[in-house]
Amino acid sequence: MHRKKRLPIKGGWMTGQAIGETRGKNEKAFRDVTLQIVVILGALFSVQATVAGGQENMVLGSGITNQPTTATELGVPFSESFLDANAAGDASDEVALELAQLQAQIDELKQASKISQEPIYVYPEESPAMACSPPEVSKFPTVRLTGFFQADTAWFHQSERNIAAVGDAEDGSDFRRARLAAVGNVWDNVAYSLEMDFGFPGRPSFMDVWGDMEDVIGSANLRVGQFRQPIGMEGLTSVKELTFLERSLPFALIPFRQVGAVAYGTASDDLMTWAVSGFRFPTDVYGGSVGENGGYGTAARLTGLLVDREPGNVRFHVGGAYSFIDPSNDLFQYRSQPEVFVSETGGGVPAAVAVNTPFFVDTGIIDAEHTNLFGAELAASAGSFYAQSEYLVSVVDQIGGPTVALPGAYAYAGYFLTGEQRSYDKKNGVFGDVVPNCSVGKDGGIGAWELAIRYSYLDFNDANVQGGRLSDITAGVNWHWNPHTKFQLNYIHAMLDSPVNGDSDASIFAMRAHLDF
Repeated sequence: MHRKKRLPIKGGWMTGQAIGETRGKNEKAFRDVTLQIVVILGALFSVQATVAGGQENMVLGSGITNQPTTATELGVPFSESFLDANAAGDASDEVALELAQLQAQIDELKQASKISQEPIYVYPEESPAMACSPPEVSKFPTVRLTGFFQADTAWFHQSERNIAAVGDAEDGSDFRRARLAAVGNVWDNVAYSLEMDFGFPGRPSFMDVWGDMEDVIGSANLRVGQFRQPIGMEGLTSVKELTFLERSLPFALIPFRQVGAVAYGTASDDLMTWAVSGFRFPTDVYGGSVGENGGYGTAARLTGLLVDREPGNVRFHVGGAYSFIDPSNDLFQYRSQPEVFVSETGGGVPAAVAVNTPFFVDTGIIDAEHTNLFGAELAASAGSFYAQSEYLVSVVDQIGGPTVALPGAYAYAGYFLTGEQRSYDKKNGVFGDVVPNCSVGKDGGIGAWELAIRYSYLDFNDANVQGGRLSDITAGVNWHWNPHTKFQLNYIHAMLDSPVNGDSDASIFAMRAHLDF
């Protein structure tokens, strides 16, 4: 679009065309004033020369040399040719007055013709109100490289009936997660994240890939891209800050990372959080979603920090969430592993060896119109103790079948033997990181030691859906060497109620080494 240059002047902005017209008028006025000055000065000099010389006169011509001439030589009486001395004095006063008036005009024209020497900014002629200060473009974009890895190893001990129900779960080791991310700002109010996981199936896979616009309307922020949907306290807790190796069983009900947009923010001095999103569903590991019949969803979450008291780390959190999903091609499925996951290992593994931890509960593919997910959450902390619990239920409206309710819940508690406290992230309404009082290092610190226990269940048995019921009891020990390094040990006792194979159980030991930067 063609833009006209505009210059700042008192009372508004002047276009380049207007400046040109103003300059033309000023130049003409200067020429007129100059001509008048020349005429008046000529008369003044003539009078002064006559009075001073009596017989001598200065004739100002067009390039002709001045010559003394007498009135007698010109054939004109002196009294008729020149002013007498008194008349000359009066004329001199009049000329001085006129010169003063002309000087005032010159000063006024100079003032009007002044052009600001400030930098010229280009703005649309029709929108002077949109003028703004020049941005500090040299500061953006910014880039910061971050990442982490989690190396896991697990040992399974299954009952014979459990092997018959779900298959043989092989011992194994793998990188549960290995991520690199570039994060930063492209402007003072626009942030971004480009995170890839090299340990997830489909390597590399998109994780948090989004752009974040801050304070779009008031204090509301807008995020666009692939991100974690605003459902559940545990779902929104970073995997770097999890108390256990994996999230609890009800996490299987959450439409986790999807491509869409979310508006979010805080209220009441950051004691409340809110978020509302819309997204495509389902999204694959590359951020893609296909399907012309449905394939979208919405989610919302609201939390409140009813008690927030320091010192003492005394907090009490409540929250609720809701999600509606119209699945792509009217197909839906829920399934879950027993809170531990040894992923595919790639090439070099014999075909007869299972390379994934099997799913213990599975609804199978359900023909569904849509689903409604409801969630409630509670959390509290006091000193080195903290606890958290959630209940979720997915109500599935089947095509050609009854509406079924598939619930899940968990509760856990943790305690720091070395006196640390679990922080609270007010922006997201979740528990945050752990900073040891004395990190392991050359000064002889022992780091932070944490004990935790959790119970969770997931029930996929309702009406014609018979996916099984799974309950887990997990005990954990965490050793935080420093804010960026920790080692975790989990013991998981999984109890399965299968409609086909009856009750069975499995015991699992799992360890993790975590490092982030």
